[in-house]
Amino acid sequence: MVTFIIAIVLLLLGYFVYSKFIERMIEVDPKRSTPAVSHPDGVDYVPMKPWRIYLIQFLNIAGVGPICGAIMGAQFGTASFLWIVFGSIFAGAVHDFIAGFISIRMDGASLPEIHGKYLGNGMKQVMRAFTVLLMILVGAVFVNTPAVLLNNNFTPDWNIFIWVGIIFAYYLIATLLPIDKLIGKIYPIFGFLLLAMAVAIVVAFVVRQPHIPEIWEGLQNRHPNAAHNPIFPMMFISIACGAISGFHATQSPLMARCMTNEKQARPIFYGAMITEGVVALIWAAAATVFYHDPILAAKTISPEGQPLGGNAMVGVIANEWFTPLIATICILGVISAAVTSGDTALRSARLIVADFMHVDQKPIPKRLLVALPIFLLAAGLLVFSLADPSGFDFIWRYFAWSNQVLATVTLWTIAVFLCIKKKPFVIALIPAVFMTMVTTSFLFVAEKEGLGGVLPRGLGYILGAVVTLVVSAVFVRFAIRNRTSKQQ
Repeated sequence: MVTFIIAIVLLLLGYFVYSKFIERMIEVDPKRSTPAVSHPDGVDYVPMKPWRIYLIQFLNIAGVGPICGAIMGAQFGTASFLWIVFGSIFAGAVHDFIAGFISIRMDGASLPEIHGKYLGNGMKQVMRAFTVLLMILVGAVFVNTPAVLLNNNFTPDWNIFIWVGIIFAYYLIATLLPIDKLIGKIYPIFGFLLLAMAVAIVVAFVVRQPHIPEIWEGLQNRHPNAAHNPIFPMMFISIACGAISGFHATQSPLMARCMTNEKQARPIFYGAMITEGVVALIWAAAATVFYHDPILAAKTISPEGQPLGGNAMVGVIANEWFTPLIATICILGVISAAVTSGDTALRSARLIVADFMHVDQKPIPKRLLVALPIFLLAAGLLVFSLADPSGFDFIWRYFAWSNQVLATVTLWTIAVFLCIKKKPFVIALIPAVFMTMVTTSFLFVAEKEGLGGVLPRGLGYILGAVVTLVVSAVFVRFAIRNRTSKQQ
């Protein structure tokens, strides 16, 4: 419990100390007009109250990542606590804050447009396709998760595709309506529900006094299949949204188009990420209790002898520690988190495609024209994930990896932005280098079911390091040239 308390304190210090340093460094200007103020359009550029934007941002970026991802990461042991804390403070929150701030300064530009400005037009075209694909993956994953939870826990006699149809219909309505009509009204309620769920687990800690492992008890890998799942890089891919997530930066422009003052950027972007880090830490601590306790550990294994996935573990933890009513509320909280992230992911995909094709999004028919192909692709992936027993795991793995690749590219974009502005770019450079090593080594080290690793693990790490050094060298060369040109 001591480690858990210290970790919470560190996350709070990250917000109250480190985020203020970043705010001063990037020169947030409260007198500068924001896109929502300078040209509201009643659809996407809509001024909203700061507390409402904060809760929407928190719910948008959360999804099931800080819950299921944190639970899956907890399989690796107490090392997961360190990554959630330091990843959130120095990587994830910096990534979200500065990416959102750049979007405000670029008139609410979508993420690929930001990449294009600082990494070149070629990268912009690549990231347009890559980001839309990731949003479609997110949409498919976040239809699958609530549909399965609803069907298994409340309507076991239904055909699961009934829930799929209901959720998809809601997604289409949500992405077509102006952001303040549905998202702006009900998402803050869901945000409170997600926070209440985390508070309930903290109360369970106090009442039940479970043994939450301490980091000084050892950082050894406790994954049930540890030999084939090394902490590096697997844990850093599994815990995505709870520490850093490229998906977050796709959501930031949605809120950048609703803010009325640049001073709102720190609590909305950095603050929402720290809040998510706290939620992830709570769920990771709860899962770690189950994985380390000999009696509770038996509940984490399926009848077939396989470790339960993150979705199933939510039900195990909730039903073990809470009354049926509170357990139901917890499960509904996870469902709402998945649904709300899924629809804003598809909304982001619509806006990215609309920006690229220069399609006016005020008329509903034009919004529908852009949205329908995106929904059809997401539906195709979803059918695959439900038809094949291993389909969801396949989609989740590549969603998680793609998510971290996008975060890595965005960190390099931020580093270039800070370098051009003659700011201390090291705050983005260090996490960018680290995440480059994570994502590249994963390609070489991660084992494929029934196939083993692509390469011997040692060689995989060496190749990951080589790619990381090459990318870092390109940035260093750019930084030197930029400094030289400024001096001239």
